[in-house]
Amino acid sequence: MVIGSMLNPVNSTMISTALVPIGRAFQAGASATVWLIAGLYMASSVAQPAMGRVADRLGARRVYLTGLVLVGLAGAGGLLARSLGELIAVRVLIGIGTSAAYPAAMAMIRSQSARLGVETPGRVLGSLTIAALSSAALGPVLGGLLVGVAGWRAVFGVNLPLAAAGLVLTLLWLPKDEPPRTGPDRRGGWAALDPLGVLLFTGTLLPVMFFLLRLRQLPWPLLALGLVMGTALTFWERRARQPFLDVRMLAANRPLVRTYLRCGAAYLVIYCILYGYTQWLEESRGYSALMTGVLMLPMCVMAALCSALAARRRRVRGPLLAGTAAMVAASAALVFAGPGTPVWLLVAIGLVFGLPNGLNAVGNQAAMYVQTPAEQTGTAAGLFRTAQYQGAIASSSLIGLLYGQRASTGGLHTVAVVLSVLGGVLLLATLADRGLARERE
Repeated sequence: MVIGSMLNPVNSTMISTALVPIGRAFQAGASATVWLIAGLYMASSVAQPAMGRVADRLGARRVYLTGLVLVGLAGAGGLLARSLGELIAVRVLIGIGTSAAYPAAMAMIRSQSARLGVETPGRVLGSLTIAALSSAALGPVLGGLLVGVAGWRAVFGVNLPLAAAGLVLTLLWLPKDEPPRTGPDRRGGWAALDPLGVLLFTGTLLPVMFFLLRLRQLPWPLLALGLVMGTALTFWERRARQPFLDVRMLAANRPLVRTYLRCGAAYLVIYCILYGYTQWLEESRGYSALMTGVLMLPMCVMAALCSALAARRRRVRGPLLAGTAAMVAASAALVFAGPGTPVWLLVAIGLVFGLPNGLNAVGNQAAMYVQTPAEQTGTAAGLFRTAQYQGAIASSSLIGLLYGQRASTGGLHTVAVVLSVLGGVLLLATLADRGLARERE
């Protein structure tokens, strides 16, 4: 399950060191190549909870295998793409395929715990978090290595062996699914998946995401369309016998909603660093893709260590507070970064950013797992990732808005100020959330 769970994070960050070479290959600037980031997150935002719903109803192992096949096909497509538009389509397919792994893994873990009659060990959930964080943080390093040795197409081709390994191990080790569940009305199959609810959810999310991607123009009609579709979604799901999105549960489960909001805000800051900082290192400091990946490696190590320690302590509020405080400190430090900043200080900034990358992910995942009804684990885990991707989409829009065609030092300083303010607001909100003090995984 770890192999599948790392595919989405590694693909989301591995592309960061390939953006500049891809832009040069197709004569495209940062405002165009940003769609390679946004395309994956838009697809993942919709597909994660949808895949989770299918896993909850029809079987997590089936969903897991299907996702791995799609990832392999996308890897082959990246090797053959001949335009930026085709690459963006490949990234969308990667987003759909990789979206199956995390919610399916969470559903399988919970099912196995119920089958054995034991509580889920913290190290099991921690292993998924560590895999996701390590692969996300290693993404720039791996991407830089692949681009430096074999060119930017290798960033797509690496999905072929990863997907193949996941398929073989899944067929060998993961237990077969139990018969598909049916709801209170005894209907199974597609009716139990609430396809209209999925369509309305998609219609709600896509206009909002396009609005976030076009913050420079502020297309208010898109936001209005999202609100209209959201109203229709709420109306339908409140009356559906087997709703895709249990709006009644979400309305009553405010701690879970706060966890989603906290997750999205944290990843807005984290991904601004993963994308914005790496682009600045390449374009303003003149480092190669490989060197940029090496400079980001300490952040990867720090994130993995922090997530492992936080998973063992099985706390929620403490890791979130420590990680958010480090987020504010590292964002403020970027205000002073420039052409003459020593390399050791650039590495130190990355190290500090490794703290929120690890601690916030573990704390929020543990809170989500505790706050979610067992029978909705897959869907809730998918929504958790959707919140993460909304933050990532907003970060890509913010980078495009402040950088334009080039990642300048002035643009980095502006991003740093915005991130410092957002981190401060998130820290205050975490302090004010008294419910976190009672959460345990």
